[in-house]
Amino acid sequence: MLNKLLNRVLNILVQPRKEWPVIAEEQTEPLALYLNYIAILAVIPALATFLSMALVGTLLAGRMGAGMALWIALTGYVMSLVMVFVIAFIADALAPSFEGHKDLNRALRLTAYAMTASWVAGILAFLPVIGLLIALLGFLYSLYLFYLGAPLLMKVPEHKVVGYTVVVVAIAIVVGFVIGMLNATIFGSGMAGMMGGMRF
Repeated sequence: MLNKLLNRVLNILVQPRKEWPVIAEEQTEPLALYLNYIAILAVIPALATFLSMALVGTLLAGRMGAGMALWIALTGYVMSLVMVFVIAFIADALAPSFEGHKDLNRALRLTAYAMTASWVAGILAFLPVIGLLIALLGFLYSLYLFYLGAPLLMKVPEHKVVGYTVVVVAIAIVVGFVIGMLNATIFGSGMAGMMGGMRF
């Protein structure tokens, strides 16, 4: 199973144009996708966040106690899992508006594998400045992966895929910001909790 996971991560990052057609032909159940892929990769930025806050320290808040750092990392992890479904739901709902096909299962696969770049980039989140730059690059590459995968998984025509990607991501950012604010307010996780809700 680990080899399969690593191969998928490597292939979607290095040769996405070859990997998306393979993904499009798969029949992965949502629960299996969450347990065997999403939940595992989402641990990467959560762990890096914990290390950053508990051991290294952040630019704005410095070092935190291990308990608070763990709480923020865990709430960010949960928000990340929630956001995968939220983005998939948005992608599914908007597909017909861009001449694509509605299929929540395929939208979930599109979102999960596109977010691979963001999760992997999160491995360096504990580095104060470089980590932010790498996270930004991961976010941008995730957008590119989504753009490449949308025509195959959601059947969005090539001439509409840019608009589809932009609209899905824009709505996801707004929804993620709202979820992050609620997370920060309810659980008291501050700015880190807000950012956990906004991860693409």
